Amino acid sequence: MQEQEERASWRRWLAVGVLGIGSFAIVTSELAPIGLLTSIGGDLGETEAKVGLIVTGYAWIAAAAALISAMALGRVPRKPLLVALMLVLALSSAVAAMTTTFPALFGARVIGAVAHGVFWAMIGTLGAQIVPARHVGVATSIIFGGVSAASVLGVPLAGIIGHLDGWRTAFACIAGLSFLTAAAIAFSVPRVPAAAPVGRKALAAIVRNPIFLRIYAATACAITAHFAAFTYIEPVLSESLHMPPNALYALLLTFGVAGLLGNVLTGAFVDRYLKPLVSGALAVMALSLGGIGLFGADAGVAGIGILLVGWGIGVAAVFVGFQTWILQAAGDAALPASAIYVAIFNAAIGAGALLGAVVISLTSLAGVMTVAAVVLIASLIPVALLPAPTASRAPSEHAAA
Repeated sequence: MQEQEERASWRRWLAVGVLGIGSFAIVTSELAPIGLLTSIGGDLGETEAKVGLIVTGYAWIAAAAALISAMALGRVPRKPLLVALMLVLALSSAVAAMTTTFPALFGARVIGAVAHGVFWAMIGTLGAQIVPARHVGVATSIIFGGVSAASVLGVPLAGIIGHLDGWRTAFACIAGLSFLTAAAIAFSVPRVPAAAPVGRKALAAIVRNPIFLRIYAATACAITAHFAAFTYIEPVLSESLHMPPNALYALLLTFGVAGLLGNVLTGAFVDRYLKPLVSGALAVMALSLGGIGLFGADAGVAGIGILLVGWGIGVAAVFVGFQTWILQAAGDAALPASAIYVAIFNAAIGAGALLGAVVISLTSLAGVMTVAAVVLIASLIPVALLPAPTASRAPSEHAAA
């Protein structure tokens, strides 16, 4: 009996890890152009700002897909749905790797964006169904750690691959990772019972709740600010701060390693110290981005590296912290609350990329960092108005499936 329980526990945590890899794959696919702006733009004859709009369009389509899927796909069994979605994402990246024009690349990305939004909306509550309630925070940290890892590590890795062998090779690698992840999901993720689709009343009840409204407002501000700056991090470092290619990718990898460290720290403290963790992370991000914007190249490679470490640790904690907060506050309403959160998160990614392009056109690449720091400070206001969250509660199968 004990051996069976240990085997079941091992399989549950393997499934959680695979879902974390899945979230890494889908968000790396979404954000890969950030590390490839210069090479894609040069190859297709487009400006970096226009290529950055690929991120905006992708994110907004994914946001709409997340909400629609919560209302329309509630009765679809989760495991085969996740496998199918990951295969669609693999196809999207494979087609993107073969495109030769900007419209064709955008079209391939649209296909992936739809699958992306549905996938993310579905995995938001799976951790709470797979592991015991006392481990929900850790499971969420692992699953959504893939999101932060993609942002802070997947993007620089895609950029390095693009620098060494071209941006199409980077998309081909993402396609391969997505295909392998689909196979891993088919092997490891248990069958999770589906539930009734989310109705409009359930969504309306969530958006009338002041606690969720404050979390969503803080999320919108923080994610918009992060991606306004992060979408253009490659040209900021290479053109505005005059970093040579070797130093640039070393700094991006430093940012990535810091993000992984931030994810580990978040997993250790998120269940007990959620509000101070999120507040501190937002403050560190604001200071780091403000420092890059104000000091620029005068900070030197070492100074920029330190600021990127603070940024990477902070954003990892913010990614996991807000999703965990949603699940803790929602209880049995986890699916509609998470679907709205995913939609807002992706909409904010698109808004951030667009804001960055506008700010660049009006000021400079370095000016984006300062503007982002101000928006991050604004995100602390709704967080301060939130009550301290209670202990983690697992959503019921009916509500969260």
